[in-house]
Amino acid sequence: MSREIRIDGIAASPGICIGKAYLVDTEGVDVIQNYSIPEDLLDQEVNRFKSAVSQSRKELRTIIKTSKKEFNGHGSILEAHELLLRDKMLYTRTIDTIKKGRINAEWALKKVVAAVKQIFQEMEDQYLKERAMDVVQVSDRILRHLAGANGVNIAEINKRVILVAPDLSPAETSQINLEKIKGFVTDVGARASHTGIIARTLQLPAVLGASTATRRIQNDDLIIVDGIDGSVVIHPDEDTIIAYEEKGYKFEIFQAGLLRQSSCQAVTQDGIDVPVMSNIELFSEVVTAKDHGADGVGLYRTEFQFVGKYRFPTEEEMYTHYRDVVEVMAPKPVTIRTLDVNGDKALSKNRRTTELNPTLGLRGIRYCLARPELFISQLKAILRAAVHGKVRILLPMISLPSEIDQTIALLDQAAGELAVKGTNHQRDIEIGIMIEVPAAALVAELLAPRVDFFSIGTNDLIQYTLAIDRGNSAVEKLFQPLHPAVLQMIRNVVTVGRKNDVKVYICGEMAGELEYLPILLGLGLDELSMNPQAIPAVKCMIRSLNRDEARQFADNIFACKSSGEAQVLIQSHYGELIRKMTTPDDGEVPLA
Repeated sequence: MSREIRIDGIAASPGICIGKAYLVDTEGVDVIQNYSIPEDLLDQEVNRFKSAVSQSRKELRTIIKTSKKEFNGHGSILEAHELLLRDKMLYTRTIDTIKKGRINAEWALKKVVAAVKQIFQEMEDQYLKERAMDVVQVSDRILRHLAGANGVNIAEINKRVILVAPDLSPAETSQINLEKIKGFVTDVGARASHTGIIARTLQLPAVLGASTATRRIQNDDLIIVDGIDGSVVIHPDEDTIIAYEEKGYKFEIFQAGLLRQSSCQAVTQDGIDVPVMSNIELFSEVVTAKDHGADGVGLYRTEFQFVGKYRFPTEEEMYTHYRDVVEVMAPKPVTIRTLDVNGDKALSKNRRTTELNPTLGLRGIRYCLARPELFISQLKAILRAAVHGKVRILLPMISLPSEIDQTIALLDQAAGELAVKGTNHQRDIEIGIMIEVPAAALVAELLAPRVDFFSIGTNDLIQYTLAIDRGNSAVEKLFQPLHPAVLQMIRNVVTVGRKNDVKVYICGEMAGELEYLPILLGLGLDELSMNPQAIPAVKCMIRSLNRDEARQFADNIFACKSSGEAQVLIQSHYGELIRKMTTPDDGEVPLA
């Protein structure tokens, strides 16, 4: 009788690996007791916490210095963890909680972490939501030192294994020896987590969020990790092993072929050049974008610098970050989106007025215009960075022409103040707006004369158009990019752009999905932007398409009365090509 067991999780990093499981021990962080501290011992308790933080910082610095070269591109992730150790949001609030509550350091830290996690988890942006895990991982490191427990020492593993753990922090993941570790599985986590990012950087197959993995897998169990489909097989049968070995071999050949072609331009069969850009959040992702053939940065989210801090970053701090990205990507363009976080969540001390519905509240351009001193500081940083390469400004949550007019006035003011000080800057840069609010799509004709380009943010546009919370699992099936209303809005924006000589780009998730590519190409989108890992396959597929044929296909799609009908039409026309672009039978990449 077969003992084979399958567990589903999240495909965080593609690839197939087969081997014995190695369960990672996380001793010392599970059980936290709450007890009172006498008044005369409070200073001693605070010092115990400070000592644990100091030990954690030294530990991280050692890991950063000794990290393998494969991880060096993401050193900033560990540095961000080190900064969290010193951040007032975590450090000072824990000390205050110990003193005011007269409680032990472990319990005080637990209370503070719970509050900080809530700040992140209330955010609309999925990437920023995942930053809550960073806070948890940093606190776990402190707790281990408070408890005197042994930490995870992955670097000392001396046999070829697959890691299985409740979770792995970036620091732990960075210690992975690629000659020993084949891949890993965790109970928690998501694709957008730093652990997922690092797994893709190291090109290790990884399945995260496989909730029962550590309960069902024992040390030395033979397991298969399928990072392509997001599944784990325990005690696989011989036939299953053979099938996955073949799948893994073909995948490796195919991925290598895609990557070899990724530096080539994406030119359609009928000679249309389609720039394929990258969406990024961190400087470290620029290297990944370049390695995967990005023609530039189509969306640089600037929120990460703002979130969870007790003060906003200075102009100089923002300029340094932006300059680094622009210099590395030059001469290719970098599109910097201005702050797009609900103001109440952007600054941890700024929680006096909690918004009941922040998604529809004072966020994006609304918040920036309400805080012109902050906005001008960011605009100055962008204008200064523009000296070092080609920079475009992207404004989020635009719904009125007046919002663009006010921004341009502030941009001129920022340039004027820089000129007075003699600070080197570049005012002559392109200005674009996000089309993510239905109002903007419907009045695009009024907005077009004021901008150089539109960038369609399909994630929010779909959410707002269909009244669907894309983070709500109860209604996620109703989140339909092929809904006739969504497609009509995209077509309207493209039509207005063409009429007014305004370029139209797309930076939402639709851009990186192969099944939507013929429609977007047929509509005449000028540029696509997506996560770096999607670029090679998208470029390859573009080279296999004909724009004139795609235009005729798009016309047929608009005759569909439902997203289901459109899906059937896509599969009938392009299903085989899409399949070849993901899991080809022979492992060979289609050559254009």
